[in-house]
Amino acid sequence: MKSCVRFVFVLLTAASSLCAAQTYTITDLGVVSGDDYSVARAINATGEVAGSVGSDRNATSDVSLYSAGQMTSLGTLGGTSGIGNGINASAQVAGYSTRADGTYHAFTTINGTLTDIGDLGGGSAVAYGINDAGQVVGSAVTADGSNHPFLYSNGQMTDLGTLGSPSGTDFWNSAQGVNEAGVVVGTSYTASGNFRGFIWSNGKMTPLGTLGGQWSEGYAINNKGQTTGIAYTKGNLEAHAFLQSGNKVTDLGSLAGPLFASWGFAINDSGVVVGQADFPDNYHAFVYSGGRMKDLNKLIPAGSGWMLQEAYGINNAGQIVGTGMHNGQEHGFLLTLQ
Repeated sequence: MKSCVRFVFVLLTAASSLCAAQTYTITDLGVVSGDDYSVARAINATGEVAGSVGSDRNATSDVSLYSAGQMTSLGTLGGTSGIGNGINASAQVAGYSTRADGTYHAFTTINGTLTDIGDLGGGSAVAYGINDAGQVVGSAVTADGSNHPFLYSNGQMTDLGTLGSPSGTDFWNSAQGVNEAGVVVGTSYTASGNFRGFIWSNGKMTPLGTLGGQWSEGYAINNKGQTTGIAYTKGNLEAHAFLQSGNKVTDLGSLAGPLFASWGFAINDSGVVVGQADFPDNYHAFVYSGGRMKDLNKLIPAGSGWMLQEAYGINNAGQIVGTGMHNGQEHGFLLTLQ
């Protein structure tokens, strides 16, 4: 009798642990008719998602918007590829697209239509983020062929400068995110040829910290001024996702051990970070909260058919978007806390 009771107890405990691990429900964002795959890059407060849908057969992709349970193609600026990298509360999408001549151009949407926002004199630009005021950030080519971070606001694109980067196409300087106060995060090369994450505010660019190494990149900033990205550890042995709050830089670690890389792609106002962690044979999407990095694949129901590879966006409700493989097909996903 005792062994039977113990057996039942073990089963109940295992079932309880399994249920506790299923933290998120998962929604397949699907594709548009005729396309093969979808990618999710950003989410707003109401769960609308910006990204891309595309066809491997035709080597084409369109900017996409997922809203009210429906995936919609917003097209391109006339070329064969486009992607939405940011979305604000008004469902205004920012990203980049090719034109018919193959050059990349930054855009924002106006009433659902892609609108080219210009460049810094070099004929090409890409956009990565947008805030609720419609301010857009990204990287644009200057007249001398260099790549500089920009802030687009009230119809004007402003060159944010660099941390001393040499000129030329070999040095990629870019703004990646912007919060509601117009504070910008990104990456710039220094005069010595090292790259560092930065915060730009009120005309001043300040380098982010590192994890003991020489290099870092800034990807996202929340409304408290906390940032995330990737930074190299001491001796430049590896690069890990980080959380910088004030002058404190926290190593978020990695899922497969300290010698494997991780990237922090997005952060919400609670300081929850999402991103991607390297494994020997693949990438796994992660969420960092409560002082611990967690594999999102272990926080969804078993047998779902999903392999979550990249988490790109998170809103203040804790909803997460990214890209993974669903039954062998690359699709965008939306995770919602249970």
